[in-house]
Amino acid sequence: MKKIQEIDSLKENIDHQIAFNEAKNFYSGTAIRSMAFSDETLLQIQRIGDLDQDSENMLIDYASDKALQEFCRVNQYYEFNDQSKVHLRDIYVELFSILRSKECSIEVISQQHYNRLASWLKETNPFAESLYSSQTENVEPVVCSEYSAELQIKLLQLDLNQIKEPVLDIGCGISGNLVRSLKKSGIDIYGFDRNTVSNSFITKGNWLEYDYGNEKWGTIISNLGFSNHFRHHHFRSNSNFIEYAKKYMEILVSLKIGGSFHYAPDLPFIEQHLSDHKYKLSRRDIENYGVRSVVVTKIQNS
Repeated sequence: MKKIQEIDSLKENIDHQIAFNEAKNFYSGTAIRSMAFSDETLLQIQRIGDLDQDSENMLIDYASDKALQEFCRVNQYYEFNDQSKVHLRDIYVELFSILRSKECSIEVISQQHYNRLASWLKETNPFAESLYSSQTENVEPVVCSEYSAELQIKLLQLDLNQIKEPVLDIGCGISGNLVRSLKKSGIDIYGFDRNTVSNSFITKGNWLEYDYGNEKWGTIISNLGFSNHFRHHHFRSNSNFIEYAKKYMEILVSLKIGGSFHYAPDLPFIEQHLSDHKYKLSRRDIENYGVRSVVVTKIQNS
């Protein structure tokens, strides 16, 4: 019981430490120098040497996961694949090792740690440095919202009386509002999101790495998620545009005949290249939102 309480206390400190430096701009020129460990963290550091290996690994996993969530909170367009997540965890493995060895001063350790994080972010999302280098020490988060199930049904042109199953919600949000609502209605639906907590029908995943399968889904939906990020990469240099285009086609291939991909905003730069013999498109302007929703229905295989 005491060990659990100690681990919970250290996890709580990790939360506070991330909040202590939240929204700091790595590339402002002064932010890294101003980033530091809080007084509470300085006290908790003394306990790291007493941790067994399992407990330390648990805290490393927790810290790297929380750091990842903070990066995504600051800018929803940051993307991190499995390899980049492993690299991030390695950064925290190194941090814990150095803290335990006490080979350097706390000031040096903290600066080295935040410099490693800045380098990691630059490597995984090259646009971050060019975007933020001319901005202030604190950045304004580029966040995404999780909409109610009712609003998503309206925006995505979903007819629940005729919806084709099974259904997959790409980027369903932390709470998975639409997935949970439709599941209660008896619809065979699943969802995934990079920040959610997994259960029997919602999993944690990255839409660029997810295996959609072949002729598997009756309906796939994504509200201000996949297509929103696809648009972002289309208009940005140093982007994953090609990877998004390939994944878009994978999504369409994964539909059953008569199945549909419902999403917003629209993607005219790729929709114009879809075969009229294979796909039927339905577009609708969404009032008060300045975007258009799209339904791509698969009418025959390639």
